Amino acid sequence: MVKLVVMYRPPQDAAEFERRYRDEHIALAERIPGLTSLTLSRVIGTLGGSPAAYHRVAELTFPDADALARGGASPEGQAAVQHAAEIGTGGVDTLIMEVEREN
Repeated sequence: MVKLVVMYRPPQDAAEFERRYRDEHIALAERIPGLTSLTLSRVIGTLGGSPAAYHRVAELTFPDADALARGGASPEGQAAVQHAAEIGTGGVDTLIMEVEREN
């Protein structure tokens, strides 16, 4: 299993980001072919109490790297990527991770 982790830095306008994320972006992400699960999280702090580097984190799970590549290259995947860049006014970082263990 492979996960695409999308980390949104604090946006310029948090209320507008949240509105567009909820009303527009989630539906786009859910339509990506091959997606097997979607975990959406809002960052509420850090262990050390320092300001969090991220506002939201999304984990998109795919069966394997090929399925992730096909989903990302699809029209639905491209629409979600473009929309993430549009609403992520503070910046967006991504990781691709191979899951070795999940409880």
